[in-house]
Amino acid sequence: MHNWPNIHDALQHVDILLFDQFSNHCLANFVEPLRATNGIVRGQPYHWRFVTLDGAPVHSSSGLQIAPHGALGDATGRALFLMPSYGIRTLDRPDVVRAVVRAAGRAQVLGGFDTGSWLLARAGLLDGYAATIHWDMLDGFAERFPHVDVMRKRYVIDRDRVTCSGAMAAFDVVAHLIAEAHGPTVAMEVAQLFMSRDATPMTGATLAGRTVRRAVALMQDHVETPLTIPEIARRVGCTQRTLEQRMRAAMAATPAAVYRRQRLNAALRLVRHSDVPVAEIAGRCGYDNASAMTRAFRAAFGASPQAVRQSGL
Repeated sequence: MHNWPNIHDALQHVDILLFDQFSNHCLANFVEPLRATNGIVRGQPYHWRFVTLDGAPVHSSSGLQIAPHGALGDATGRALFLMPSYGIRTLDRPDVVRAVVRAAGRAQVLGGFDTGSWLLARAGLLDGYAATIHWDMLDGFAERFPHVDVMRKRYVIDRDRVTCSGAMAAFDVVAHLIAEAHGPTVAMEVAQLFMSRDATPMTGATLAGRTVRRAVALMQDHVETPLTIPEIARRVGCTQRTLEQRMRAAMAATPAAVYRRQRLNAALRLVRHSDVPVAEIAGRCGYDNASAMTRAFRAAFGASPQAVRQSGL
């Protein structure tokens, strides 16, 4: 059996290939969750570089200029993600395809975001893989590349290939990968930073999924004056035992653990972004005193609130 590379390991050092007319919305939805995860997980696991074909700046479809870190020929990341958007047909040229093929030979994992799948397929790098593309191009993509198993999905992960259909799907696939690498609770924390409850890894419109989403929303709304777990279960319309089972299945954690992490995340934000005294932060985050919060904070983040504030991390 082929030993496929670990996507999560490869994603720790990723080169992002940008072209003129790229979607800065797609780029932000890919990079910002990684940046947020670096602020939550110890060791800052993710690193990325922007590259272009010749190392020259490029402009997004909305006029945002990006000065890359280097040229595609200098890319050394373990993952290479292509992010063209508009004008993909003008990029479908032999010189571009050859450059992509050369760079792909140095990467362990390849990704095509928005219309990036087209260039990967043109280079023969999606033959025998399942993949998706922006749905405006899906039918033409399937006709042009019959050796690709084209799927009408927001994103597709097939072995060492990652493809997604557009900007909003970029957030979804990164949230999924973060959840797989660091657990669904971390992915939930990242989603909350962007005020997105729907981007958590609790998928589907099933009864169990709705129950967990509603429970998490209640926790978010009651940080300063925490509810008891039985009260949360009552409000979402199930027994405490059912809530425990559904949350363990969705988030690999008990409701109490998820709630505690929610409150500690709120404390972390206040420590980092305010001058509020630690004793007051404790009260705002549902702790009876600063000592209790400090012990929980140190256990979760590896440092005291004072140390985090002084370091500026």
